[in-house]
Amino acid sequence: MNGANNEQEQIYRQEERQIDYQEAPGVPKARVVSRHRKSAVLATVLSMMPGLGQIYVGYYQHGFVFVLIPASIIALLASGSVTGLAPLLGMFLAFFWIFNMIDANRRANHFNRAVEGLGSEDLPEDFQMPGTKGSIPAGMILMAMGLLIILDLNFGISMEWIENWWPLALVAFGGYLVFKARSSE
Repeated sequence: MNGANNEQEQIYRQEERQIDYQEAPGVPKARVVSRHRKSAVLATVLSMMPGLGQIYVGYYQHGFVFVLIPASIIALLASGSVTGLAPLLGMFLAFFWIFNMIDANRRANHFNRAVEGLGSEDLPEDFQMPGTKGSIPAGMILMAMGLLIILDLNFGISMEWIENWWPLALVAFGGYLVFKARSSE
């Protein structure tokens, strides 16, 4: 007799779990707070060490890349081999540090919206996701920088001229942007 009562009790509990409670019309749905949330403030604070905030949120690949970028720039500046580029690299490093903290905060907020089932923010209709084809200008810039560093390290060709001429790169980049905007019209 006791076994039959246990079976009935188990069936009742299973049925109770399967009941779909309907919400009353006009009453907003209760917000579910998940224990899987990531603190946006903690992600921002952790990103004072670049990449740590992204790793905390779960974007491991971004985090490791964000660790390597400032580490390589600092190592390059400490070596003293690119003295002409020191101001440009210093400005980039400061920008990247701030960007890294903002990125970690936004990724944590996006993660929390997804966990709560709220979805992500709506994107504009003309928004295009970055492609995986690569960028010819960025590739050419990286190849030129690598070639200059190789010439300096292996063949003793001085990089002193870069100190006076690096703003020409900004002029060239601006010209490229103007050309690209004109050709897309």
